Amino acid sequence: MLEKVQEDRLKKLEQVRQLGVDPYGGRYDTAEPIADVLARFGDDAEGQTADIAGRLILRRKMGKMMFAHLRDQSGQMQIAMRKNDLDETTWQLATLLDLGDIIAVAGRLERTKTGEITVWADKLTLLCKSLNPMPEKFHGLVDTETRYRQRYLDLMANPESMEVFQKRIAIIEHIRGALRGRGFIEVETPMLQAIYGGAAAKPFVTHHNALDCDQFLRISPELFLKRLLVGGMEKVFEINRNFRNEGLSTRHNPEFTMLELYQAYADYNVMMEITEELIATAGEQVAGSLQLPFGDRTIDYTRPWPRKTYADLMAEHAGVDIADADAVRAKARDVGVEEAGKDDAVVVHEIFETVVEAKLAALDTPVFVVDYPAALCPLTRRKADDPSIALRFELYIAGMEIANAYTELNDPAVQEDNLGGQLRGEDADETMRVMDEDFIASLRHGMPPAGGLGIGIDRVVMLLTDRTSIRDVILFPMLRPERAKG
Repeated sequence: MLEKVQEDRLKKLEQVRQLGVDPYGGRYDTAEPIADVLARFGDDAEGQTADIAGRLILRRKMGKMMFAHLRDQSGQMQIAMRKNDLDETTWQLATLLDLGDIIAVAGRLERTKTGEITVWADKLTLLCKSLNPMPEKFHGLVDTETRYRQRYLDLMANPESMEVFQKRIAIIEHIRGALRGRGFIEVETPMLQAIYGGAAAKPFVTHHNALDCDQFLRISPELFLKRLLVGGMEKVFEINRNFRNEGLSTRHNPEFTMLELYQAYADYNVMMEITEELIATAGEQVAGSLQLPFGDRTIDYTRPWPRKTYADLMAEHAGVDIADADAVRAKARDVGVEEAGKDDAVVVHEIFETVVEAKLAALDTPVFVVDYPAALCPLTRRKADDPSIALRFELYIAGMEIANAYTELNDPAVQEDNLGGQLRGEDADETMRVMDEDFIASLRHGMPPAGGLGIGIDRVVMLLTDRTSIRDVILFPMLRPERAKG
């Protein structure tokens, strides 16, 4: 079937050329966005004209008249062509059009008797002849596998998908603007790192041929951004990709977009204020509300968001005191968490992930979980009156970890000792067993007290566009290789 369609279109391609028309067009920069045309139309105004370009998504021929719909990035609208309004060559060209062709039309702008704003074309330009057909139903491509693997078809056929990605762009631009308004500057740090760090994750490894050494795709920009604090850049942020060689799921993509920022002389309380502002105002300005649907529920982003300590949540939902190692291990066995041979803090956190996170997922508001066990946070300043507690928070919304922030550790001796312990840990990969000596050296020059924050952009977009799979908000998500056919 596909071969027959392609054969027919190739014949039309040749017929177009025989008309003396280039089937692949050229520069055409006079077209106005369709949304702008529709917005400016006035029923009482005379002599209105329009010049638009887009993809042909619907066509019906009625003798010497043809109606069609064009779709561009901003929207879609009806066009009409009459044989009497066009020269013979142009009318013949119109009869050779197929769904999926990219064309431009210009002419008078009127509302039809059926109430549809329409461009009555007296000019037609073919900009690209489509040789493969559009998805069978121009109004919607529903097969998720095709939508992810061939995103161009998804964007072409599904206006709601185009809207999601336009909102993604708007959300990121809103975040940038809000941070600039607070005096932050945007920077870029290396994607390829000789020594990676800033998070506990498995990296992607590559090889630099000229230097004959392994390099790592970064798991976090943290240690480089902190070097900038040392250098005197007091408010810095980066929005860019991180890479973690881990699993695929509806909430995880190995390549993901992260906002990471650092502010000198701040702490994790300031980071909470910034987090609330960025996400809540994005909800208002881009998504249009502070009460937004997500799946089968509504999340209320009205500020301030509740703050609950890690220890209190463990006591409330798991019924244990995190300082009572025997009770913690008994609870672990009770809920099916393997505790033998693991550090107490690791066991505590696995109980948290198993028991507490499920309770947080049921909440219809964002919640800050604050004051984590210090053993889990080697880059974080300790609480002055209780060094077993780290000044860290994680933001949970609809059961997802959205943000992570610290009051940053700037004591080089403590930092070196903590990183050394992390590298010596049982779970440390061989590629991790290298200390970033230059980072420690930078701290010895003096890093100001600071707050640091990371926000998962993809998950924020999921929440604000009501998409429950991360693949719906990443243009080209990672997928398992397609199996060979046949």
